[in-house]
Amino acid sequence: MPASEKLDTHRKALTLNLDASIFGSFAEIGAGQEVARWFLLVGAASGSVAKAISAYDKAVSDDLYGAGSRYVSRERLVAMLSREWAQLLEQLDNTRGSQTRFFCFVDTVSARNYAGTNEAHGWIGLRFQQEPRGEPNDVLLHVNLQDPTNLLQQQAIGILGVNLIYAAFHQSQTKEYFLESVADDVTGRIEIDYVDLRGSAFQPWDQRTLLAHLVCTGLARGVCFPAAGSPTPPTEVLHRRALVLAPGYFAHADPAHAEIHTQMIASGIQQLQEELGESKVPPRGFFCLTLAPLRTNDRVPEIADVLHRIEALGARGGDVLLVRERELYTLTELVNRYTKEPVRFVVGLSLLIRMLHDRYNKLDDSLLKALSHLFAQNVRIYAYPMKTADLQESIQGIDALDWEWSETNGWVSARQLHPAPPLGYLYSYLLASNFLVPIEGD
Repeated sequence: MPASEKLDTHRKALTLNLDASIFGSFAEIGAGQEVARWFLLVGAASGSVAKAISAYDKAVSDDLYGAGSRYVSRERLVAMLSREWAQLLEQLDNTRGSQTRFFCFVDTVSARNYAGTNEAHGWIGLRFQQEPRGEPNDVLLHVNLQDPTNLLQQQAIGILGVNLIYAAFHQSQTKEYFLESVADDVTGRIEIDYVDLRGSAFQPWDQRTLLAHLVCTGLARGVCFPAAGSPTPPTEVLHRRALVLAPGYFAHADPAHAEIHTQMIASGIQQLQEELGESKVPPRGFFCLTLAPLRTNDRVPEIADVLHRIEALGARGGDVLLVRERELYTLTELVNRYTKEPVRFVVGLSLLIRMLHDRYNKLDDSLLKALSHLFAQNVRIYAYPMKTADLQESIQGIDALDWEWSETNGWVSARQLHPAPPLGYLYSYLLASNFLVPIEGD
């Protein structure tokens, strides 16, 4: 067939079934057995399916893969992958290992429950050989399921699983091509917010570059780069936590700006801790670095530049969420997937002014609609003071001539900003209603 021909899920599964050199097993928990079903449905399944198993019962799952981990977690996925791979080789390597490229597909998924109250997400894993008796390569993915019904989510997992197996054997020429092939026909239905690729098939691909690429291409709304340790899916660090989010571009990596960024997020965390009381779990802070350009005509930053900014923030102990969109209300929507605890944005005054002057094209240019989305679910904004000179420089290029302010020792606080009416009335309301909380300078 022509190299450019696009295969649907049926043709991909059938192509794998008809390849006598590819043989493997399936272990799926949650969301049905939709991946194995494709291979059984299209015909010639005996050509590629050694086994299909689904350990839905918790006691059965614990007996197979060990107790002590959450059922939808990386730990459970890795345990499934290790056991199924070991069993596959033990049973089949002697008889057909010399001519077979083995694979093992596993997933553990929490699809939408009947009431729609759970987090619909899952872990997907694949171990495979590029040549008979070759060293194994691993693909680990974390996904969020976006479809509105359980049935549609199951179907999407089935397509993604077939895509992943097919891409591993046929579409791993470049990291961009591989990731886009995995998401074929499920873009917008499944979000991939974590990827870990291991083995010679993926050398010399860099995980941090892969994660940034997920956001650049729209496969993920956000990915997480902790300052300490390896990257992790957002759900692992945001789940049921009170949060302080510091959005921005962080293009200035010099010590002076770095110190301001560090002080700003530390002040926000301290302010929220005082609100919560010392008995509560301490809030966690994140710098939210956006890929969206500040102005319409600006270019999207290169991934190398983005990673440099993340490394600069991480060097000072800053955890980073890399996000695709720049509007603050989109961050509210993102983190509210994972937590109902208090969320606070901490922003400089220049970003606050830009927020109130932005054009919200996705919301019919409605500032009030944007604010209603932003301040949902116990969200507030902490406004951090700025030096007068920095404030003047930062708002150049936007139509903010109707803003006046006073200053104290060269600094301006949120209470010293005075926008002209009618925006001034809205600004006063946000202050009086405690949606906007000034942080006073030291």
